[in-house]
Amino acid sequence: MKNSVRSAGVFGKVIALVLFCCLVSGFAFASVGQTAQAENRQELSPADIYEQNVNSTVGITISGQTTSRYGYGYTYQASGSGFIITSDGYILTNYHVIDGSEKVTVATYDHETYDAKVIGYDESNDIAVLKIEAEDLTPVVLGDSNALRVGDTVYAIGNPLGELTFSLTHGIVSALSRSVTMDSGSTMSLIQTDCSINSGNSGGALFNAYGEVIGITNAKYSSSGYSSEASIDNIGFAIPINNVQRIVTSIIENGYILKPYIGLTVSSMSEETANITGIKAGAVVHDVTEDAPADNAGIKAHDVITKVDDQDIKSSEDLVKVISDTEPGTVLRFHIYRQGKEMEIDVRVDSKTESATKHEDEAAAAEEEAKKNQQDQQEQPAQPDQRGQQNPRYYYYGDGNGNGNYWGGNSMEDFFNYFFGY
Repeated sequence: MKNSVRSAGVFGKVIALVLFCCLVSGFAFASVGQTAQAENRQELSPADIYEQNVNSTVGITISGQTTSRYGYGYTYQASGSGFIITSDGYILTNYHVIDGSEKVTVATYDHETYDAKVIGYDESNDIAVLKIEAEDLTPVVLGDSNALRVGDTVYAIGNPLGELTFSLTHGIVSALSRSVTMDSGSTMSLIQTDCSINSGNSGGALFNAYGEVIGITNAKYSSSGYSSEASIDNIGFAIPINNVQRIVTSIIENGYILKPYIGLTVSSMSEETANITGIKAGAVVHDVTEDAPADNAGIKAHDVITKVDDQDIKSSEDLVKVISDTEPGTVLRFHIYRQGKEMEIDVRVDSKTESATKHEDEAAAAEEEAKKNQQDQQEQPAQPDQRGQQNPRYYYYGDGNGNGNYWGGNSMEDFFNYFFGY
């Protein structure tokens, strides 16, 4: 039996996510949405959590064009979930929910529907920001995913199967910082929960016992193929809200993504590397971007990062979290193992700007380039074909692509030279 992690958005659609090490970010964004007030916090009943947040939950329907295996084009529809983060209509969902969409429609609990605009997205973190033209909406209250503990009660509101709209499910936090490898081979650090998450739930909010959003549901563990083993149930995942708050703020306020950056590609230490180095755990550097902060500080490929400041680094996910929680401009002390020697290297964290509409920008650039090439061809003046210069018995004027006129005699020799000779 093959096990895989699949998106909880479009049924059967595998999450395609890439973990850009040291490019993930996140801390509180007070300017987007409401943040929890500690003095007013009290645990709520499931019914209270539902009533407090169902009006902040939306159903998302997307449509687009695709091609069948036989080459026929057709229009498809798919469903997902999302939640309102500002009173004037900004909505947060998963990137894989809106990926490839040509039209996005949002429905609220009071049966209102809106055409939504995709403001921006971060494919690597599987988030997207939408905007609808509406006022006086009820935004969610944001919690602190770093405060979660295994065993905490959590709740999800979403649209499983795209039909059972505004359903409430609940469970507990089964694990934190779970390194999850998707079918695509990419990896994310996620909250694991036994809260029921199914197709259509993707992009919906995961709430804590206070009714605060602490995660974005985005995947479930599933089995494929035929097996006598029992099916896999209640293994769902959510993106920690702290990991994406700064990115969301940057998309809304700036129109681009601003992330902490040091310019490293790393992986967790393999058993083979541990045996060779004698170090039990760490993040192994595979590549250092030229002129990036890590390169300028002196970090090299094959270095093993074991500690940053006072934080032990046991895996690549640990390093990602440290960088993501660091304000650009901060100097971090890296503890490095290199060829039998231990050393300390100070690295100043920088920031990196990325497009929030990468695929649309690429498509527009490709279209513009195609138009330019077409225009250049149309404006190119006709030139005498070289065959006419080499053989004065006939003359051919054209653009070199077979577009032109032939003047020659009526002899068979002229005919032959026109098609085959020079």
